[in-house]
Amino acid sequence: MDFGVVLQTNPPAWRTVALAKAAEEHGFSHVWTFDSHLLWQEPYVIYSAILAQTHRVMVGPFVTNPATRDWTVTASVFATLNEMYGNRTICGIGRGDSAVRVTNGRPTTLKELREAIHVIRELANSREVEYHGATLRFPWSQGSHLEVWVAAYGPLALRLTGEVGDGFILQLADLDIAEWMIGTVRKAAADAGRDPQAVRFCVAAPMYVGDDRDHMRDQCRWFGGMVGNHVADIVAKYGTQGAVPSALTDYIVGRESYDYNEHGRAGNTHTTFVPDDIVDRFCVLGTAQDHIAKLAALKELGVDQFAGYLQHDAKDETLRVYGETVIPALRDAVTARA
Repeated sequence: MDFGVVLQTNPPAWRTVALAKAAEEHGFSHVWTFDSHLLWQEPYVIYSAILAQTHRVMVGPFVTNPATRDWTVTASVFATLNEMYGNRTICGIGRGDSAVRVTNGRPTTLKELREAIHVIRELANSREVEYHGATLRFPWSQGSHLEVWVAAYGPLALRLTGEVGDGFILQLADLDIAEWMIGTVRKAAADAGRDPQAVRFCVAAPMYVGDDRDHMRDQCRWFGGMVGNHVADIVAKYGTQGAVPSALTDYIVGRESYDYNEHGRAGNTHTTFVPDDIVDRFCVLGTAQDHIAKLAALKELGVDQFAGYLQHDAKDETLRVYGETVIPALRDAVTARA
């Protein structure tokens, strides 16, 4: 099982870089960041600093979208970083949430998302692609490699993920929902003639190591509000019966509004509708052994990577415990002599 961290690019940028370096030192393989250019600092600039000061971690957005950047510019950024730092980038992408809604925009259609994935992946893998009636290629790019992982919740987005995604990003750690969604993506991959085992699976959720359950819940309750934005879209499109598990849709009944000025922040004021049991199910909280048990169960379901959000007041301690206890317990043991 691989491990990633998900960071916000809050100023000062050196703190984001320092957390990325600490994550690598503690054994994490991936460093992801939010990508919302008004709410936080520009992540692609910071990626260059992270890559320059680390040795092996993969770096990328969690997640970008097709609406706020020209697709060829996005591809150029990845291809350039790969040329500079040796194919250490990865692209998470979805229809768009905070980056588009803050500007009164709307998430893109699934058709646009599918087209964007194709254009970004082909160009960033040093291949030519048809775009706006022209055949394009980066003449300066050779041997660049980029995987595109798709963030999805709804049935049609899950099907798209299985059909075209290199990986699937599920932003919650509920075991029952994860099992259903992984199965849905694998079926879509098989129906499209792909090897369903070739699609990688990443579960992302706040990770907080501690023993004060009430405090941990308060620090991570924001996550249920963020997920609720996507769930509300699903309910608006499909209703509450049958399209997705009721375990995902029921909890937003009390949701009234959402303030993107507090997006992804511990202690925000608009997520009181999120009950404690949702925080417990969606997040990974508790002692090191609690984390190991839940992540082992996710691994058994086929999860290849756990990416932990660090938007709380125990960032450094959580990284330390993961590096010393959690990650070693979930890595396959390798011995010097059989």
